[in-house]
Amino acid sequence: MSAASRAPARSKRSRPARLRAVLVAAVSVTTVMSAMSACSSGGASGGGGDTNFIMGEDGIATAAKGDRAAAPDLSGATVDGGQVDVGDYEGKVVVLNVWGSWCGPCRLEAKNFEKVYQDLKDQGVQFVGINTRDTDTRPARAFEQKFGVSYPSLYDPTGKLLLRFRKGTLNPQAIPSTLVLDRDGGIAARALAPLSEEELRKMIAPVLAEK
Repeated sequence: MSAASRAPARSKRSRPARLRAVLVAAVSVTTVMSAMSACSSGGASGGGGDTNFIMGEDGIATAAKGDRAAAPDLSGATVDGGQVDVGDYEGKVVVLNVWGSWCGPCRLEAKNFEKVYQDLKDQGVQFVGINTRDTDTRPARAFEQKFGVSYPSLYDPTGKLLLRFRKGTLNPQAIPSTLVLDRDGGIAARALAPLSEEELRKMIAPVLAEK
């Protein structure tokens, strides 16, 4: 048999190998995308709903003082076993940060948040975390200890607290997310992505300056 007549046979035998390679590549891409969606860098959309947010070029959405939705009741057990009721901070600017110990971007911004909190807490600014999707408090406590987080975090493993917000306020896939509440408990600003120290300060400053 000539080499030319054997060539098609080799081509046919190689098809299964090529098909397996394509399938493996497709599965790998799907796995990576799923992991990314579990700890997303966020986006502009909170999932619909009328929240009166206006998106800025910096990715931070804001609502005018007269158009702000009220924050829901946010109270319950904290990661360290205490109790927190965000309503007790009325009269202060409150920064809410949704995070998880499993989330890479949350680790990157944790020290920024603690630094800004230490700088602003004496100016009437209170930080509160909302820890989500950690099925046990131990990794959440280890996270706080590692990054020196001193402000309290509500423990919300199944996202029940997040579901209390008006539709469109938060995107469940956008972790971390940050909200800034004005002194009356209205949601003044929102970011559905990790924040640098500069971005966080920029987000808080206008709300803190309000009279």
